[in-house]
Amino acid sequence: MNTKQILIVVTNGHVMDNGKLAGIWLSEFVEPYEIFAQEGYTMTVASPKGGASRIDPGSIVDGVPEGWNEFVQLLDQTQLLSDIMAQDYAGIFLPGGHGAMFDLPGSLHLQNLLTDFSKANKPIGAVCHGPAGLVGAQLDTGNPIVEGKRVTGFTNEEELETQLDSEMPFLLESKLRELQAEFVARPNWQEHVEIDGNLITGQNPQSSKSTAIAFLQFTN
Repeated sequence: MNTKQILIVVTNGHVMDNGKLAGIWLSEFVEPYEIFAQEGYTMTVASPKGGASRIDPGSIVDGVPEGWNEFVQLLDQTQLLSDIMAQDYAGIFLPGGHGAMFDLPGSLHLQNLLTDFSKANKPIGAVCHGPAGLVGAQLDTGNPIVEGKRVTGFTNEEELETQLDSEMPFLLESKLRELQAEFVARPNWQEHVEIDGNLITGQNPQSSKSTAIAFLQFTN
């Protein structure tokens, strides 16, 4: 195992019924990536289909921030998730963006990886809509990976504020509660991280950096 390697799993993106693209929220990828790199980690970026992870236009309304073009290039050439093995990584991190709601929950490869990371007691991090990737994941006992865990993620109130709630396949907060997670919400757009064992979750884009910093506490 390379103890200085982190797996980042991103959405490939999805065109919603309204015709708009639900993709990855760029800052939720870049900010954790930069923090991991500063601490000497190398990252593998993978997605369910491999290839391009499409960027949510809402996250770059003013254009790609200066110095972030290299990260856009990384998102253009993600690895195929089915080629990844958990034993090669110190932890797994799931950025959000509305696209994560569509392809991460149904990825059998992601579900299997999350089971392996959990069984090895390696850190599992997710921010904003990233916890959607936890929805189908189970422990090796067959129980939902979030069952009885204190978690957070993009709240129902935040989703209502985006006016995209009707475009989503489910509401993330509601789904996590259905899976018997102890969902903890803070006011809309407030930075908020929850840590329960090896599971580290952040509520919204404002929580990307703090979620990544908390995640790194468990990678050594």
